Parts: sequence; structure tokens; C-alpha cells
Amino acid sequence: MKQNKMLAMILAGGRGTRLLDLTKKNAKPAVYFGGKYRIIDFPLSNCANSNIDVVGVLTQYESVILNSYAAAGQRWGLDTRDSGVYVLPPREKDGTAFGVYRGTADAISQNIDFIDSNDPDYVLILSGDHIYKMDYAKMLSHHIECNADVTIAVRPVPMKEASRFGIMNTDEEERIIEFEEKPAQPKSNLASMGIYIFNWKQLRRILSADMKDERSSHDFGKDIIPRMLEDQKTLYAYKFKGYWKDVGTIDSLWEANMDLLDKNNALDLADSSWKIYTQDTDALPQYIGAQASIERAFITQGCIVDGLVKNSVLFTGAKVAPGAKIIDSVLMPGVEVEEGAVVTRALVADGVKIGKNAVVGSADSEHIELVSKRVKGDE
Repeated sequence: MKQNKMLAMILAGGRGTRLLDLTKKNAKPAVYFGGKYRIIDFPLSNCANSNIDVVGVLTQYESVILNSYAAAGQRWGLDTRDSGVYVLPPREKDGTAFGVYRGTADAISQNIDFIDSNDPDYVLILSGDHIYKMDYAKMLSHHIECNADVTIAVRPVPMKEASRFGIMNTDEEERIIEFEEKPAQPKSNLASMGIYIFNWKQLRRILSADMKDERSSHDFGKDIIPRMLEDQKTLYAYKFKGYWKDVGTIDSLWEANMDLLDKNNALDLADSSWKIYTQDTDALPQYIGAQASIERAFITQGCIVDGLVKNSVLFTGAKVAPGAKIIDSVLMPGVEVEEGAVVTRALVADGVKIGKNAVVGSADSEHIELVSKRVKGDE
């Protein structure tokens, strides 16, 4: 057996309710991002770039599109004889129809046989709904060097936001001594990124016990991590210094897209040394009309721009008619903005049409307006 073999399991079954209409009929990890990508492209590309050969994608809610998308492992180079992406929805086990994953730990427990069949030394568990680049091989090296039972990736967040996250309190050697799940008065600002490396044999024993515990929520943050701390297992923090964004709300999804407008943005989708792979598109190059006015914009292939685009991101196939204005906004694939329409501080869902002379959003609004249905304009 290959030594230090690591298998990845991506938790991609969340409802994504804070993304409102974007996830009513589409799983959160399948939501579009960055012109032509989907959110799931980031953890999958990270796995491919980190030389992880086998990846399980655990899906659940509104997963038809996500299932078919993730199953095409060739997008990330994970389709050879020794590698693959495996879609793993909830299933019957021991004659009991679970129907859903009851928690993040339960999602792994239901797939113990899949993990066993690949015989890994370590299991990498990932959230499928964050935007970031990470070399998981470096994290594994840190895990082995520390002789850890579990290593948890963390990132400092503003102290005023720390109560929204699972917070890791560490000693001087970065050993985790306390875990607080969304504390009202956080003691530190080291937020869990939802990225864990476990020694598989040990985790397997813990999960087997957790499945039998009727009091458990079957969740890593609420049950597994606290139990390991109680049992005085060795837990270490792995401090991540790169770009990372939890795109769980309309505002944060908009912000992550807008970050791409900075030519020195830390995510850098043009970085050839750490490519983010996605579905190929046969769209033509973007067309910028003679009357178009463009200022600080991220415009993807297939776009047709004849109006004004300022401080905005346009996804594949978006169209901006003459006289239309797109300001501080994100247009997802196939959006059409007709003549004279004005879109300001908005995120427009894929395929939506904004009618002639319609006005959407406001420069003074506190939150970003989600436009998920056609907006009628002048007839």
C-alpha cells in the first residue's frame, strides 16, 4: 500500500438556505462563481492539484445538477484507472432508510465501507462551499510532523465576526486546547475552515461509537471534535494564510466575486501553477461594442457588451444592451440586460432578463439585491 495515502471526502449536502432562490432548485456547491466556475470546482481542483486520487462528494439536497456535474471527473483530471470522483448520496444502511445525512459526521459514517475499500492512512474532510486554494499535501505533512490525531485548518477572522464560526483556542505550539462552537464571547479569532485531516483507523472507531450514541448530533463540530478533546487526543491547528471566503450569503457571494476585480487579488484565477478546473464551454470570445464603456470589470467569454459596465463581474454569455448600465453588480451566466436598464449593487441569477429601462438595486442599499426572476421593463 502507498504510504501516507490520503482520501478526500467533500461535504456537499447542505441546504444553502441563506443564498435564497439560488439554492431553491440547485445545491449550494453547484452555484456559479467567478465568471465560469461553480463553487465545487475549488475543493475538487485543490484535491487534483494536491495529488489526491480518490474523492467522495457527499450530496443531498437539490443535487441533480451537482451529481451529474461532480461525476464528470475528467474536468479535474480525476478519471484515470487509479483515480476518480465518486458521488455519494444518503442511502439505506443495515436495513434502515436514513434518507438524509443526519450531520457532518453521519455523512462520513454512512460511507465507511467506501473509505475502507480504498484503504487510506488518512482522511481529508472538506466543506464543499468555500472559495479558496490550498495545498492539502502541505497540511498532511504538518499533520504527520506534529504526530497529530486530527489537524484542523484555521484562519484568523475579524474578532467582531468570530462568533459566527467554530473557534479554536490553542497553546503556544498551536495545539488545540479548546473548541468553541459559535461562542457569544470568543477567546480567540482562529476560525475553523471546516477542513480536517484524521488518522482513518482512529476516526473509524470514533464514528462507530458515535453512530450508537442516541444523544449525539452526529456532527464534527458539536460531537466528534469535543469528544476527542475530552479524551485528550492530540489536535493541532494548521494556520492557512491564503484567500478564503465562506460564500454562505448573497452579500458574501457578491463580495467574493467583486474581489476578483483587484488585479492583485489573492485568489488569482489566472495562476497557471494552481489551476482551478471547470466545465469547458464552447462560447465565443467576449464582444465589446464600439459604444460600450467599461471601467474595472471582469468579463468572461461569450459576453456581449454594448452599454456601460463599471466595477462589475459578468459571467459567461451575459449581454448588456446599448444604454444599459451595470454598476457594482454581478451578472451570472446568460443574464440579459435590455436597453436603458440600470442594475446597481445587485447579484442577478443565471438566465434572468432585465427589461428595457428597468431599474434594479440601489447605490444606497445596505445589502446586495438578489434578482432571481425576470424584471419587466417598458413594453
